[in-house]
Amino acid sequence: MYPIRLWAVRHARFFERVYRIFEPVVVKLQPLWNSVGYQRAEKPVSKLEKISKGLLFDCKMCGQCILSSTGMSCPMNCPKSLRNGPCGGVRANGNCEVNPEMRCVWVEAWDGSQKMKGGDKIQVVQLPVDHRQKGSSSWLRIARNASNLAEDPNKALK
Repeated sequence: MYPIRLWAVRHARFFERVYRIFEPVVVKLQPLWNSVGYQRAEKPVSKLEKISKGLLFDCKMCGQCILSSTGMSCPMNCPKSLRNGPCGGVRANGNCEVNPEMRCVWVEAWDGSQKMKGGDKIQVVQLPVDHRQKGSSSWLRIARNASNLAEDPNKALK
């Protein structure tokens, strides 16, 4: 998966475009998610998400995907699971201090973000990972959040 993950970061602009098309589609499927029920949709959707994002981004299914904010580099691949930048132990060659044969996830994230139109989102401080969401679909979370915001702007899920 590692070479594909690096390839995805090198093509971050393309995946940003795909995401900008995909996100509204997931949101527009709101009537389907409501009729099936989020609980019932969770298993098949999270399975599909795990396969596709696992292949392309080595996704760890944290349930709170921020690929579009991190240059298409999944921060959960960091051995320290840091979501807001490198730990300070990045080696001179750009590799990870914990796993010296791997490029630092955040060096990759910065490179990927420079290719993206919305690359400045890498500057936004992210909330810590809510480990209770592990294994759940971030796609369904996006749809549910959009639905909640449409109903009541103060009701967005984290």
